Amino acid sequence: MIKVALIGNPNCGKTTLFNALTGATAHVGNWPGVTIEKKEGIYKKGKEQVQIVDLPGIYSLSPYTPEEIVSRNFLIDENPDVIINIIDSTNLERNLYLTTQVLEVDKPVVIALNMIDVLEKQGDTIDIKKLEKILNVPIIAISALKGTGLKELIDKVIEINNDKRDGYTVLTESPLYHLYQKALDIVKSETDMVNPIFHAVKLIEMDEVEKSRNPQLIKEIASLEAKEPLDEFEGDFGGKVADARYQYIAKYFSNIITKKNEEHFTKSDKIDKVLTHRIWGIPIFLVIMFLVFHLTFSENLFFIGAFIKEGTFDIPIIGTDAINSPGVMLQSCMELLTTTIGDLLSGWLKNAPTWISSLIVDGVWEGLSSVLSFIPQILCLFFFICILEDSGYMARVAFIMDRAFRRFGLSGKAFMPLLMCFGCAVPGIMATRTLENEKERRLSVMLAPFFSCGAKLPVWGVFAAILFAGRYGDLVVFSMYLLGIVIAIITAIILKFTVLKGEPAPFIMELPAYHLPRAKSVGIHLWEKLKHYIVRAATIITGAIIVIWFLSTFSFKMQMVEDSGDSILGVIAKGITWLFIPLGFGKGSDGWKFVVAAFTGLIAKEMVPATLGTFAGMDEDLVLGGDGETLRNSALAALIGTISVPAAFAFMAFNLLSVPCMAAVAAAKGEIESRKKFWFTIAFWMITAYVVSFIIYWVGTYWWIGIILLGIIVITITILVLVKKHSQTTMKLSE
Repeated sequence: MIKVALIGNPNCGKTTLFNALTGATAHVGNWPGVTIEKKEGIYKKGKEQVQIVDLPGIYSLSPYTPEEIVSRNFLIDENPDVIINIIDSTNLERNLYLTTQVLEVDKPVVIALNMIDVLEKQGDTIDIKKLEKILNVPIIAISALKGTGLKELIDKVIEINNDKRDGYTVLTESPLYHLYQKALDIVKSETDMVNPIFHAVKLIEMDEVEKSRNPQLIKEIASLEAKEPLDEFEGDFGGKVADARYQYIAKYFSNIITKKNEEHFTKSDKIDKVLTHRIWGIPIFLVIMFLVFHLTFSENLFFIGAFIKEGTFDIPIIGTDAINSPGVMLQSCMELLTTTIGDLLSGWLKNAPTWISSLIVDGVWEGLSSVLSFIPQILCLFFFICILEDSGYMARVAFIMDRAFRRFGLSGKAFMPLLMCFGCAVPGIMATRTLENEKERRLSVMLAPFFSCGAKLPVWGVFAAILFAGRYGDLVVFSMYLLGIVIAIITAIILKFTVLKGEPAPFIMELPAYHLPRAKSVGIHLWEKLKHYIVRAATIITGAIIVIWFLSTFSFKMQMVEDSGDSILGVIAKGITWLFIPLGFGKGSDGWKFVVAAFTGLIAKEMVPATLGTFAGMDEDLVLGGDGETLRNSALAALIGTISVPAAFAFMAFNLLSVPCMAAVAAAKGEIESRKKFWFTIAFWMITAYVVSFIIYWVGTYWWIGIILLGIIVITITILVLVKKHSQTTMKLSE
């Protein structure tokens, strides 16, 4: 099998190409020792099978970021058979900087000139034969999005697989040639390392990895560099090498591309004038996200119900006195499936012992159905988010968020990890490793749980269908997502002025051209989300459901109890419920059930509705997580009805802001090396959840408290801002 490394700049279409080549054979993990995503897959349609490794998107092979280190180590240490360097043809000269480094490796290289269709639409052309002659490697024009040129690309990989190719560096045509030649002679004479040209150039750059691996060689190269006359770089040989690369690119490639109009505005430029507007950009983003939630959760699509007379419209799945959103329609279909399975289980176990029937039907199945029944809406939500990501819009959101993020200690680059938290907090927390600034990285980890993940969606879905008779379901869900963002902003400002003082790192990113998402790419993303969700449901959640069923069904004397309040779990929970009375949902005879549900949510948030469903003791034909009408007539609705609306929102807020799950805790521990800082983060999550839930309950119950709290917040923020300005003024005067 041929092993191929796929390397390129961010947003050059590399992931799209990887998905198009590997499809269902792709699998995702982490690179050894780091939490950066590793993707591998097999291309099976050629003469030989080709294993493709998708390296992280990078701009160079200098070891400044974990992604660059991973890519560099793979090319040098893992010995791939062929390298595919994917280049965005619409940004040729910028992409070629990485190419000049890749060509220094002694491996066959194929250039995949991507987005050639976009280039042609702009009326521009590239002289591919001339480019191929200069680089001295084969070049294949492709469109990863449309799937054109992919067969030719892999055929070329197979063809050159056994060819021997020596590396080439642009330093042979620069003023540094004599220094490079001496460095190369030293490398070849004193070591037997492979890729000598690559290592010689890195030694000249005083590359940190080379300094640690070859300290003796570094001393020899340093002595040679000390004899070089000073110039505008004043001994910065890394800068000299970078300048040589740029001069080479400008000399040979500026006339390779012919542009129809040097100053023409693309469609992306015209769209960006609206979507990235400094004033309207964020409001437009909020409107778009509201539409996403509306299409996923609303039982009154586009508010058509206002024009339908009550009692005149009732069609199963479609809606009652209104039209359901696509997400709710799919949810109703899933309800039919879970109800049918529940009926079959009840029929099969009608003659079984009571404890077996209770365990399987009332415990395992009712809990699992509450998790599985939300799969349609989770997929629907991620379908829309994948479209926004693949179209190029989400990259713009990071850009427009940068200005806002800087006000509370984060750069726009932090938006990407936090955005991933809408899917799952674990990869979002892991992705913070890409942030260079340690304080910014730690702050991002601390804010991660506030961005509602897919596992919390079943909680919002249940309460949205029951509260206000389901009339404002989409607004209830949207409010929880918005609450998390608002709390993240407020806490970030507080942390910036207290424990995490400092300015965020500069943010530079590339905005890809807008394009229609590819169905195959969206399908792969959705399958990864579904697989992750089902695995959690089939393992952690199933086991936890059985434990909860046992603890809530048996007493300390190991006897089945009719009242779950007399169970092991009931007795323990009642002992700590008083702590949650100030939050509203701890009140009453059933308050302990909500407390237990909140604590099981610390294991996995999907457990919250599963636990409440178990406590509700629902009949087998009333499946938790069904359509709105089923939920509103269920035993679960009766249980939730025992607390007030402000208490219900306080309960949701507590689950939104507290520890997301044990997997996220493990991820946070891996990213926060200090034990003291790690436990501070856990305490920060729990205290924030408690305080915000407390405020929501009391403000919702007594509105005048809200006015007082708002005044206190405004005064506090004003004082903090004034203190910061005063300290900055004092520093300037002292200077």
